[in-house]
Amino acid sequence: MVPANTHPDLAKAEAIDEALPWLARHQGRTVVIKLGGHAMVNDDLTAAFARDIVFLRYAGLRPVVVHGGGPQIDAELKRRGLQREFKAGLRVTSPEAMDVVRMVLAGQVQRELVGLINRLGPLAVGMTGEDANTLTAKRCIPWIDAEPVDVGRVGEITSVSTDALNSLLADGRIPVVSPLARSTEDGLVYNVNADTVASALATALRAETLIMLTDVPGLYAGWPHSQQVIPRLTADELEKLLPELNDGMVPKMTGCLHAVRNGVGAARVIDGRIPHSVLLQMFSNDKTGTLIVPDPNEREVTP
Repeated sequence: MVPANTHPDLAKAEAIDEALPWLARHQGRTVVIKLGGHAMVNDDLTAAFARDIVFLRYAGLRPVVVHGGGPQIDAELKRRGLQREFKAGLRVTSPEAMDVVRMVLAGQVQRELVGLINRLGPLAVGMTGEDANTLTAKRCIPWIDAEPVDVGRVGEITSVSTDALNSLLADGRIPVVSPLARSTEDGLVYNVNADTVASALATALRAETLIMLTDVPGLYAGWPHSQQVIPRLTADELEKLLPELNDGMVPKMTGCLHAVRNGVGAARVIDGRIPHSVLLQMFSNDKTGTLIVPDPNEREVTP
């Protein structure tokens, strides 16, 4: 007989036991998870992510997935001989590039992710912000050096409808959302930053937690001179740091700030290059990535 304290499955049981407080806090709550395109270039990582999402659903949470697709879009643009260009941290999206963005996000990346989840259970439903007017947008016009910049078909969210999402969640489904939105001004479809979409949906759904998976361990203190990750910030502390951040981190942290300032319990930026990173943060005790919490005078929930 194998002694109880050396049973081969003891570690699994202990892991579930450690996760119990986190699961209890989030039972029945909505969690919005943004999966960056850079975290999707490895098939094993994407498959591990799909398993994490299904685990959350069967554990009693209501996950909503928003995905990016930057590397995949870049590859298709290159294949077609189209130039990759960014201004003010945004992808310059010509009409030709918009055709690529829409095809890759809704026709390739989303379908692959939905397929991976549904291999584990008939749960995932793919949609874009266009569906049921979940997201509407207007043309985004950023400013650089006090001058407006044309970035083409890049959208700024003007409204969010949660009707379709709430129906799917009530039916036990996992929405997988591509960051596209239609404009009520000109009827065109716009490319919207996935971090911004995740933040907007988390806020509208009154999510308990917003999780951003990216290709860095978290927010660095004093980048590029230091790779020390800041473990925890209040909304006010983050707001003071925003002007110092590089372009790639600005939409993520702006999204986190918006979320925790508008009813989301907490937001966390974690390294999506680590297998099962979504589940690992359940055991992290605030040690994984960068955690953003509301200011002390606002509602704060431990993620």
